[in-house]
Amino acid sequence: MTEQQIQERLNQYLEAERKILQNQSYTIGSRTFTRANMQWIQEGIEKLQQQLAIAGGAGTIRIRKAIFRDD
Repeated sequence: MTEQQIQERLNQYLEAERKILQNQSYTIGSRTFTRANMQWIQEGIEKLQQQLAIAGGAGTIRIRKAIFRDD
């Protein structure tokens, strides 16, 4: 996925979270609908934020090796 695609998907997840926070369920006529599970949405947001950080270059990990001696 491109950085732009990840950002678009993240925006959709954030919108879903906003809607869940406003009301978890809603009724149209005699039918009641329940929105997605908040935990799933928040896990998706976290994963997409990580992917976005990596795609933007912020996910670079540097490792240094140190050898301690007691001479």
